[in-house]
Amino acid sequence: MPWDTNDYPSSLKNLDTPVHKKAIDIANAMIEEGYKENQAIPIATEQAKEWYENAEEKEINRVTQMSDENLKNRDDDVKNSTKSRPELLDKGEHVMVHEDGWAVKAEGAKQVSNVFDTKEKAIKRAEEIAENKQTSVIIHKKDGSIQDRKEFNG
Repeated sequence: MPWDTNDYPSSLKNLDTPVHKKAIDIANAMIEEGYKENQAIPIATEQAKEWYENAEEKEINRVTQMSDENLKNRDDDVKNSTKSRPELLDKGEHVMVHEDGWAVKAEGAKQVSNVFDTKEKAIKRAEEIAENKQTSVIIHKKDGSIQDRKEFNG
């Protein structure tokens, strides 16, 4: 059953309204695509917080205005924009050089999830994701070779 602003995981209760609604929206999409609740909730929360930091005011207002009906019955545009790939949950995160700095990318993903101006910031983000997923971080040198590997599985 999809979540809404009256029925949602308790871990989402202290989030600001737009982050709260976005997390519910993302979690609903993830559940719909086969994620388990205990996987979807922390990932959706992190993604919603990151979205809020980068979203324009117009987008924040749109999400703030979303009704419970919108959250439960998301239209195709919203579903497609939050399309996730559950098979990537078991894959490690790679930190690699990128034309705009350093990127974080799940193994097998079609595109990078984040780009940072420093390698340290990219590693920090990759570690957060890997810890959530209980996978690993593979850190690459500028030449693409592997510099280090960190495990986060338990």
